[in-house]
Amino acid sequence: MVTSEEYLSGQVLLINKPLHWTSFQVVNKLRWEIRRAFNIKKIKVGHAGTLDPLATGLLVICTGKMTKNIDSFQAQIKEYTGTIVLGSTTPSYDLETEVDQTFPTEHLTEELIRNATQEFIGEISQFPPVFSALKQDGKRLYEFARAGEAVDIPSRQVHISEFEITRIDNLEVDFRVVCSKGTYIRSLANDFGKALHSGAHLSALRRTKIGDFDVTNAVSVENFIEALPSE
Repeated sequence: MVTSEEYLSGQVLLINKPLHWTSFQVVNKLRWEIRRAFNIKKIKVGHAGTLDPLATGLLVICTGKMTKNIDSFQAQIKEYTGTIVLGSTTPSYDLETEVDQTFPTEHLTEELIRNATQEFIGEISQFPPVFSALKQDGKRLYEFARAGEAVDIPSRQVHISEFEITRIDNLEVDFRVVCSKGTYIRSLANDFGKALHSGAHLSALRRTKIGDFDVTNAVSVENFIEALPSE
């Protein structure tokens, strides 16, 4: 069992983030539970890369002095799996918002769908979703979006090293992506729809790897709490 001194000196925790939780909610919950279990007044806890509330999977959580390594963990290559729905878009590029447009899909073939992934391999330019936590002029982009205010978002360069289709079921397409820090999979889904001369949005997303860290070695929030000393 990890001691209070070890948490303070620094631990790396692999957490399997549940659906609908924000990354900050996970951090705050773990911080509170560690403080309660060991009667610690103050401890640093942070995560190495945000996951959207509608995404699940690997969160790398650092405690104590290990929080100094967060930037290096964030810079690691990441792997995601998920599902893209073809033929329709949403303002948030995922299921946070309702479908706002539909597009033709009659021309889509398995060959066309699989070949379109090649357009995104390598260095690409993408625009972050307006429904994101990025800050501009001191406000989160989603604050502008929810208020219906237009905002110019600069594009960013990201690197996609692998993008493969793992299942096609009518308009549902499962995928696996290996990408650099800063890549928005929601934006990739939206751009994928455009490349197919249709539309697309993300319906499921799971982060499976960050560098050498793998979600198969991660524990749920509940199991982490259960392993802590009880009062």
